[in-house]
Amino acid sequence: MQKEFDPNGYAIKNGNFIGLPYNEETAKIILLPVPWEATVSYAAGTAFGPSNILEASYQLDLVDWKFGNAWKTPIYMAPINASVQALSDETRALAIQHINNLEQAKAIDSSLIDRVNNNSQQLNTWVYEQTKALLKKGKKIGLVGGEHSVPFGYLKALAEEEGEFGILQIDAHFDLRVAYEDFTYSHASIFYNVLEQIPQVTQLTQVGIRDACQDEFDYVHAHSNRVTLYGMNYIREQVYMQVQTYHEICQQIIDSLPEKVYISFDIDGLDPKLCPNTGTPVPEGLEFMEAVHLLHQIINSGRTIIGFDLCEVGSASTWDGNVGARILYKLAVLLGRCL
Repeated sequence: MQKEFDPNGYAIKNGNFIGLPYNEETAKIILLPVPWEATVSYAAGTAFGPSNILEASYQLDLVDWKFGNAWKTPIYMAPINASVQALSDETRALAIQHINNLEQAKAIDSSLIDRVNNNSQQLNTWVYEQTKALLKKGKKIGLVGGEHSVPFGYLKALAEEEGEFGILQIDAHFDLRVAYEDFTYSHASIFYNVLEQIPQVTQLTQVGIRDACQDEFDYVHAHSNRVTLYGMNYIREQVYMQVQTYHEICQQIIDSLPEKVYISFDIDGLDPKLCPNTGTPVPEGLEFMEAVHLLHQIINSGRTIIGFDLCEVGSASTWDGNVGARILYKLAVLLGRCL
């Protein structure tokens, strides 16, 4: 066992993110894995995203080019919960049966829908209870998914502790569908559920969106007092036509947010060459440094990051884990700057 952590040495695979020398008691930032992918509607594997990120993290170097001694941020990644993993496996099997019935125009078995929705509610309750307890201990939390439905319970707990706040969503999708494929807590419905059920979320700013249905566009327009869209098409056009620089667009994005900010980072918000095995990849997207620049500007603006989630990292290759681990490290360090 290491007596003293060496940020220049090789990582010890101690079960913690990057091999950092912290535990739940000594850490101020807890990374909570949620290995859940019950309602994914395309490629599977994101339930193993947290373990892929953890394994890849051991090969990261620790210098952060913006913040010196970033490795001193007291981060601890909790163990993956086997019961949650088992519930995910069970629920995914049920969901697949229902999705197959839909796609093949077969008779709908309402019991399948009910069981998926009930199990999803169990997951929401588990996340709520875990995060509520950690918040009561004074910890800051980064949730590591899993599909993008997983932060609902955490956002509910944060709302009770923090009061009003805004969400910066980096994503390829709106995630504003109503009970997509009949699943109330679908990964495609997370922000519909948040806006409808958590009034303390006063602002949702969506960045990188490039895949949507008409109902989602209509919902955004009907709730323009609470939802602001910076789609990928708009961002690229502004830059290509030299109307605004990307930095100026970042300032506009941040200006839309209140003082307290939660970051919800779906890895498919990045260009898919960076996350090819995510659940629902979409052409185009933010480059890695574009995403990092936006995150840095939140801190530079004086706003307070109160929590985050990172979701939809695939498990089919070490490359996805590599990129996911780097984004996770940046998010955790930025959260640490707000302690």
